[in-house]
Amino acid sequence: MSVLADSVAWITGGGSGIGEAGARALAQGGATVVLSGRREDALDRVADAIREDGGRAETAVLDVADETAVRRVAAAILDRHGRIDTLVASAGMNLPNRSFRDLGAEDWRRLVDVNLNGTMHAIQAVLPTMRERRSGTVIIVSSWVGRHALVLGGPGYNATKQALVTLSHSLNMEEWRNGLRSCVVMPGEVATDLLGQRPSPPPAEEMARLLQPEDLGRTIRFVAEMPPHVCVNEILISPVWNRAFFTEAPSTNG
Repeated sequence: MSVLADSVAWITGGGSGIGEAGARALAQGGATVVLSGRREDALDRVADAIREDGGRAETAVLDVADETAVRRVAAAILDRHGRIDTLVASAGMNLPNRSFRDLGAEDWRRLVDVNLNGTMHAIQAVLPTMRERRSGTVIIVSSWVGRHALVLGGPGYNATKQALVTLSHSLNMEEWRNGLRSCVVMPGEVATDLLGQRPSPPPAEEMARLLQPEDLGRTIRFVAEMPPHVCVNEILISPVWNRAFFTEAPSTNG
């Protein structure tokens, strides 16, 4: 039996892409998954698919930039299940016009609010119950640019994704004494809808050579299923055909 059996996982950004794949993988391992995101129809689609596959899934519409709403959703999960064992902080965004020349103050604030503040809101919402139970896993989805900044990522995406790496390590520095652990996952290009927001999205034949969402789902499940005395501090993962190594076509998963 998987160690995830009877556990509860909360996935932000669970309506598509890496968050969806992580939710599916954790549900297949036996966890009850609670999917959060801004689009109710997307959340319902994923939850229905998980249930059809024999898993347990619930939904909670949420904009992670709204701290009050994040805390309200976390409280509702705790009221219903009494625990949150795993948090997958996958909610994130980038913009089509992302360079210094094009990035306005409001766009910058939105990137920080969703990518960085939204992750912090979710972590702060689950820490009290995890500390009380002296058990809990946080998995933060960053990006290849969290380790290697790239022009195509843009300053806002690069900065927020690198900040997530530091946030995860800081969590481990403080919360190890409470039995908690955090892993930051830094994927290279993943064939998700987010790539369509790029100024020049990759063609279909190139998308097929990238990481697939299911690859990240397996990665997330691997981290969550590690024995409680093990902390996988970070994972840097990319396709073998890594376009970040092409000097003529640098790229990132956002």
